[in-house]
Amino acid sequence: MQAVVDRGATPAGGIPGRGSVEPFVRRGAAYTGAAIRPAMLTCQKSHFALPEGLHYLNCAYMAPLARAVRAAGIAGIDRRVAPHLIRPRDFFEESDLVRCLFSRIVNAPDPNRIAIVPSVSYGLATVARNVRASAGDNIVVLAEQFPSNVYTWRRLCAERGLTLRTVPPPPHQDGGRAAQWNARVLTAIDRRTAVVALPQVHWTDGTLFDLERVGQRARECRALFVVDGTQSVGALPFDTQQIQPDAMVCAGYKWLLGPYSVGLAYYGRAFDDGTPLEEGWITRRDSEAFADLVRYRDDYHGGAIRFDVGERSNFTLLPMLAAALELVLRWTVPAIQDYCRSLTTGITQTLRARGYWIEEDQWRGAHLFGLRPPETGHTASLSDRLQARHVSVSLRGDAIRVSSHLYNDAEDAEALLDALAV
Repeated sequence: MQAVVDRGATPAGGIPGRGSVEPFVRRGAAYTGAAIRPAMLTCQKSHFALPEGLHYLNCAYMAPLARAVRAAGIAGIDRRVAPHLIRPRDFFEESDLVRCLFSRIVNAPDPNRIAIVPSVSYGLATVARNVRASAGDNIVVLAEQFPSNVYTWRRLCAERGLTLRTVPPPPHQDGGRAAQWNARVLTAIDRRTAVVALPQVHWTDGTLFDLERVGQRARECRALFVVDGTQSVGALPFDTQQIQPDAMVCAGYKWLLGPYSVGLAYYGRAFDDGTPLEEGWITRRDSEAFADLVRYRDDYHGGAIRFDVGERSNFTLLPMLAAALELVLRWTVPAIQDYCRSLTTGITQTLRARGYWIEEDQWRGAHLFGLRPPETGHTASLSDRLQARHVSVSLRGDAIRVSSHLYNDAEDAEALLDALAV
């Protein structure tokens, strides 16, 4: 059921046709290989410009722009005022920098494996275009998975005569719910599975999935393993070398702290000869030579660059995304997760004592969790109380979703607990 035939990889550390990526990587501790993990981060609210009195526990909805990211966007807009200052190499170097930064966050040794996409749905449509499957095969997804990681597969199933297998969770009242749900996923994968498409954490309540075990089972059955990293990458460690996804797609405007309408995707060797959604000029070999663009050529740059969206060299969004990725690398993902854990542990303990259901600690990330009130139908009144206390969270499914970051502090936790008193 594999997508396309393996043809090998571009040598790690190189940008096809342009040599080493090192000239495009900022120097300093955060960018020279493995991330340095601080003992403990303090609150970083000063890097953001959130209004006073707002308790924004809603990064899973949309991250606020950090001051550095906003400044990069303004500078990008100003640069377009005088386009003669935009050099041909700017079409490539800024993209290469973003690939390098993101590859460090997800431990992808070859930055060429990273594609620049406008959305998760675009990145997943690229996967779907390259799936080899026949009538009677199946695709495995989760119940209430984010729509972008469902609609793509529904269409593919309808077009190819495939079956969409939706794996439901056990009732949330059951002990060991997440472990049972993970076991159900493994059982659903068989020799007729063409694609397994999962998130790292469920977007409604933070339930964590054992991607290493799921990936191993997918490989045993020769199924493509596709991960939506939108609600985890940037706040929860994700290691492509350990998890070994065939593809991982991630929106940039949540835990990567970047702007809207730009995201990133990792594509493994199964896609090295894949067909992109677009036939752009910039993804072809030797496209750096503007004077020679009239000499058309059919071969693409190596790795995943062929899957870049058209006009990927956005002179406003890419500098913003680069600035955001630099912040994530400076703080480090493990330290971000540790900070969120230190902030939310007291919240979850208190709410459980009040009768709220929250996923078991070992089966969720600390940055995102869903809570269900002790009384059915109580969610609407709680939503009103949260708004009255200027606490920003999200209602997703039957859960109240809480998602913290480094700009949150004890005052935000206290406001949340006050609003959720029952």
